[in-house]
Amino acid sequence: MGEEPVDPETVDFRRQIAEFCREIETYICKKNDGHLIRVVGPSFDLVSGWAERGVPLKVAFAGIDRYFERYYRSGPRRRPVRIDFCEADVLDVFDEWRRATGVSGRAAVEPRVPGPGSASRTPHAESRRPSLPAHLERVLTRLTAARASGTVNASFDQLLDRVAVELDAARSKAGGLRGDARAALVARLARLDAEMLDAARDSVGPDAFGTILKEAEEELAPFLGGMSVEAHARARAAAIDRLVRGRLQLPTVLFE
Repeated sequence: MGEEPVDPETVDFRRQIAEFCREIETYICKKNDGHLIRVVGPSFDLVSGWAERGVPLKVAFAGIDRYFERYYRSGPRRRPVRIDFCEADVLDVFDEWRRATGVSGRAAVEPRVPGPGSASRTPHAESRRPSLPAHLERVLTRLTAARASGTVNASFDQLLDRVAVELDAARSKAGGLRGDARAALVARLARLDAEMLDAARDSVGPDAFGTILKEAEEELAPFLGGMSVEAHARARAAAIDRLVRGRLQLPTVLFE
């Protein structure tokens, strides 16, 4: 008896998953300063699950980055980070991305392995949500890094400087704010974030913006089935904002 013919779509899907896993393996090795971390066995199954859920590659990278940021904040590195430790953050960022873009998809599931540097054994984003003062501290640190990176032009740098000055003043009193005063500060952070993103979109050159548009469409492609024109436009705008923010290494000033 001959073998069953293989569906070309199935072959292509498997190829995409394998490529996704290779990209993740390359990225986690880079984050570990070149230390070889193989995505094989259970780790391959784990990362394959991200691809099957439709986690965009750049979203997975952002989740890995988030884990490493927390890991470094917890003290000196003790050993290389396995990809399994990053799952909660990858799925958290994926959930945030889905809420921002409005795309549908399976909800995040609990990670199988809690990693070092995790603030909690629970995977939910709420459990790792920083306090308002800690959020402002992190935003200021990343604003300083963005300005030092050379990725922003002079006029946008002036805006970032103004935002940094305002946030530094807010940080000194954020811990004691309650009620309406705290709500007012949170609302102000949302306005600053929107202002910064508007200026960021204007500061990106046409070639770079064309690349961003292409990446945004690629991120959304697996989710377009059944999406209305209006929903696609909202999702596309949210994906563009995230990619612009990433290209310029900008923090999220918004506090949710």
